[in-house]
Amino acid sequence: MEGNSGYKDYVAGLMAGIAMVVTGHPFDTVKVKLQKHNTEARGIKYKNGLHCAARILKTEGVKGLYRGATSSFIGMAFESSLVFGIYSQTKLLLQDGQDGGKPQPRAIVPSAAFGGAIISFILCPSELLKCRMQVQGADSVVPSSGRYGGPLECALKTVKSEGLTGIFRGGFTTLLRESFGNAVFFSTYEYVRYYCHLQRKGASSDSSQLIDIGVGIVSGGLGGIACWSAVLPLDVAKTIIQTTPEKNHTRNPFRILKSIYGRSGLRGCYMGLGPTIVRAFPANAAAIVTWELSAKLLGIKRDLN
Repeated sequence: MEGNSGYKDYVAGLMAGIAMVVTGHPFDTVKVKLQKHNTEARGIKYKNGLHCAARILKTEGVKGLYRGATSSFIGMAFESSLVFGIYSQTKLLLQDGQDGGKPQPRAIVPSAAFGGAIISFILCPSELLKCRMQVQGADSVVPSSGRYGGPLECALKTVKSEGLTGIFRGGFTTLLRESFGNAVFFSTYEYVRYYCHLQRKGASSDSSQLIDIGVGIVSGGLGGIACWSAVLPLDVAKTIIQTTPEKNHTRNPFRILKSIYGRSGLRGCYMGLGPTIVRAFPANAAAIVTWELSAKLLGIKRDLN
């Protein structure tokens, strides 16, 4: 898919990450609030994602929807740069430098999972800060004394109370989510893109730029939906691990999901599915379109022949 482009793959990935946060962060705030409050035994319950978003806008305005966006921007820019860069380079390596033709799962899956595993080490602390900032809005059960003024204060308080390892709380769950999720995302993206381009063979070249954007929207959007449908239960467990103040609370995602399943059934394990799916399509479509356009502008060759 890409030529031997070195740093350019990482630059294109960086641009994709920025597009993803701008498009997806408000949906993410709603998802985290639902996961935190609607799985707890006490506290406020939201009827659905729309009710949650309306409550945030009413009590905090648009700023409330972008709560925690600073750490998310930094984390996502690095994470996206690495995952797209590592994926592109590793896949090329596993395909012996041959790119184009039918997608090869033996190259796509390990490349995507490897990229996911690497970025989980950056993503874990960044998401911990983001989640802790997001759950403390006006409806929060977090006492005022325990609230954070910003991500830096959140990081310092976390290290002070839980030690340096506290910032990596939920690391194993993040690693599982990212490895598996990226393998699903890139596999779906590559296959949908390949079959979309097969259908358009012979189309006039005048409209090719628009068709490429259309294919990017569809393949990126569907990849995002497939990925989040597969990993959302792990994400629910991660939110709970990272936002529970008790130090001795279990960090085993499967034990947490078992207790949620016992309490709220499968619906509890898929808490936040609405805003996650609604976010997954535009956020991942924006990321893929930006990645592909950046790659084109940087002169990275993308072939399907």
